[in-house]
Parts: sequence; structure tokens; C-alpha cells
Amino acid sequence: MRGRVFTGLVALLLLALPLAACGGDDGDGELTDVTIGLSFVPNIQFAPYYIADAKGFYEEAGVDVSLNHHGVGADLFAALVAGQETMMMAGGDEVLQARGNDVPLVYVAEVYTQYPVGLIVPADSDIMSVADLRGHTVGIPGAYGANYLGLLALLDSAGLTEADITVESIGFTQATALLAGHVDAVMGYVNNEPIQLDKAGMAVRVFPVSDVQPLVSNGLVALAETLSSDPDTVRAIVEATLRGAQYAIDNPEEAVEIARDYVPTLTTDENLADARAVLDATLPMWAPTGEPGASEAASWEAMLAFFNTHAIVTAEIDLSEVYSNEYLPD
Repeated sequence: MRGRVFTGLVALLLLALPLAACGGDDGDGELTDVTIGLSFVPNIQFAPYYIADAKGFYEEAGVDVSLNHHGVGADLFAALVAGQETMMMAGGDEVLQARGNDVPLVYVAEVYTQYPVGLIVPADSDIMSVADLRGHTVGIPGAYGANYLGLLALLDSAGLTEADITVESIGFTQATALLAGHVDAVMGYVNNEPIQLDKAGMAVRVFPVSDVQPLVSNGLVALAETLSSDPDTVRAIVEATLRGAQYAIDNPEEAVEIARDYVPTLTTDENLADARAVLDATLPMWAPTGEPGASEAASWEAMLAFFNTHAIVTAEIDLSEVYSNEYLPD
């Protein structure tokens, strides 16, 4: 249903109501009500979901979708585990960590084909490679999340450890900290902080994590129970969302226009230009590198090995239960 997006307290009240029984189009033309969780506040980076809703891709697949944006600091998987969401967007790294804590999540479709974070340094810095970080200060939001994992992966690639650098927790102030010279480098999202810095007049170099470590990025996630009870609904959501991602790649100007109905801040020419810049930097990360939505076993195996090395996950994990390509479009 076009524009049916809810956040905050109203969202919680709505989510308290039972979800309709799943199962896709029941044959008489009625749609199945589903809720897709989006892991942050409304943003152009969720364009595939907005497009699939606005263009009717979800309805064509037999589902009537509500998009639930999580608030800042919200528990990532709480609504999904509580049955208040049918599926959600999450990173493969987050799924693997949840599995390590016995949360039965399954990653069923890759939407981001590249891990979105990287090391960012000023263009005039003497840091010409990750190996040059030795002795320098690197700002990160904190010792958690994608930026921290990305830093560990980059250090590994250069034969360094955290002991070789000074890690400073700066919250989500990477652009400000780098502009002020408080740190020598920052970890940030390659489709966000470099754009902010360029707008502020600082040219930068970026060392993407995806160049050195195949960490599985954001995609669609469901509970194992949902896959057993509602495979057709899962397939419908996956198919329509992947259509949305490809539509954004093919029609970026229209993608921004569609997002205006979903992102409350897209009301000025400046904000629209900023959103287009973020979208342009994001589109390559949605581009399929093989079968759209498919996970590669080698990437999951490499990520689990990386997590084990750093004791990010210590439980025994069977990767055959963590991801599946069985719910992709034919």
C-alpha cells in the first residue's frame, strides 16, 4: 500500500495488533498483510522497499506491505522475534551474531552486494594504504557494529592489530572529527561520510572493506519458523524487493521522487540533491554480481572464520541453517 510507513509510538501500538495469517494471495485476489522491518529511520537507502511499495510490486506478488522503520537505538530483531514483523532488512554479520546467541534467523536474499563501510582519510594524508595506519588515530562510533568489524577486517588485511593504532570512540561524528583534525582517519559508510566531507570541502580517499574481506552485507531476513509456515509469502517479498532494487538502478531520478513520499526530510532542493548523491553512491552496492539475491557459500565461510578468529562469535554455527537461496525468484 503506497506510503503506509509507520514509526515511533504509533508503530508500537499498531505492531501490538496480531498480524494477518500469512500465505500470499489465497486465490481469490485478496492480499496477505505483512510488515517489513527497516533497520533505521526513513532514508533514501531504503529505496528498493519504497519503490516496490509505490510501484505495486508487492501487490503484484500478493502481499500488502507495511514498512516499519526502527527508531534510533531500537533492538534490531525484537519486533521480528515477537512476531510483529514478517521479515526485515539486516546485515549478514548481524544475522551471524544473532545465530551465535541462539536466535533462529535465516538470511534469504542479498540486497546489498557489497559491505558498505570503509576507512576514510583526507586526500592529502600520508596514509596511502591501510598498512600506513600504524601509529595513527582512527575514529569509530564505538567497539561494535559494521564500522568496528570493518576496521578489524582492514587491519587483518594489512597484518596489523588494534595495538598498532590508537582507536578513538567518537560516536557518529566521523565527518566532524575528521574535518577538525581530531583523528587521522575514520571508519564510515562509503555512501555517507565521504559525501558529507566532499560537501564540506574535504577531498578524501576511501579504502572499502569489500576490497579485502567478503563480509555479507544487508539483505532480507526471516525467522526459520516463517520459512516453514509461509514460504510463498517469503518468496513474494523477496521477488518484489529485488525488483525494487533493480528499478532504482535503472531509474535513479524516479527513485528519489518516489522516496519523497516516504522520507519526511526530502522537502528542499538541497535535501533532494543530498539524497541523490547518497543514492548514486549506493546504486553500485545494489548491483547484482551473479544471480540477484543469491548468497555465496565462500563469503559466509570467510565471514564465520573471521568472526571466530576475533571471538565475535564463539558458538558452534551450522551455516546451512544461517542462509538460504531457496526463496529467490525462479
